[in-house]
Amino acid sequence: MNQQIAAGAEAVIERSGGRIIKRRVSKKYRIPKLDMRIRAARTRSEAKLISGARRCGVPTPIIYDVDTAEHTITMEFIEGPRMKDVLDLGMSERIGELVGRLHGCGIIHGDLTTSNLILHTGDGDDRIYFIDFGLGYFEKNVEAQGVDVHVLFQTFVSTHGDPGLEEAFSRGYRRTFPDADQVLTRVREIEARGRYL
Repeated sequence: MNQQIAAGAEAVIERSGGRIIKRRVSKKYRIPKLDMRIRAARTRSEAKLISGARRCGVPTPIIYDVDTAEHTITMEFIEGPRMKDVLDLGMSERIGELVGRLHGCGIIHGDLTTSNLILHTGDGDDRIYFIDFGLGYFEKNVEAQGVDVHVLFQTFVSTHGDPGLEEAFSRGYRRTFPDADQVLTRVREIEARGRYL
């Protein structure tokens, strides 16, 4: 029997043994035919983003099935704590390396927070997995990459309060992404914009 473990604005997450089923929920305010089309497209897009990230060397759950008619993605359940509960400077640097790979492949996560990163330490494995690409998309421009990093930096401040986390992330990000300095400069510009709104 499936056990619901999370529910958001876009989807319900259920667990069935070692698998997760993400089901996009219907929006009553949308025309039914349009609602079906949007949910199918977003389901397909998220599956492509998860697979694309994995091909770029970013750990993501293995996808077992994508059903666009039922608006579901069935994927591997990743055991471990969310990064928001275990983050330290070393892990922040590793996250920077992984985000650098993601951006190098033209993938924007869209909701890059420490709640969407899981530390898996079983089976002799010690990896940081990226989950929930529901707001993600394919894009290579500096503004989109800057917003992605800005969201993560906001999480560092609001949830963790350690100013060293940004610098540690930046070290890792520069190691794997040639355009890192350009993006990090844009992050500061985005922060400044927010202050003057």
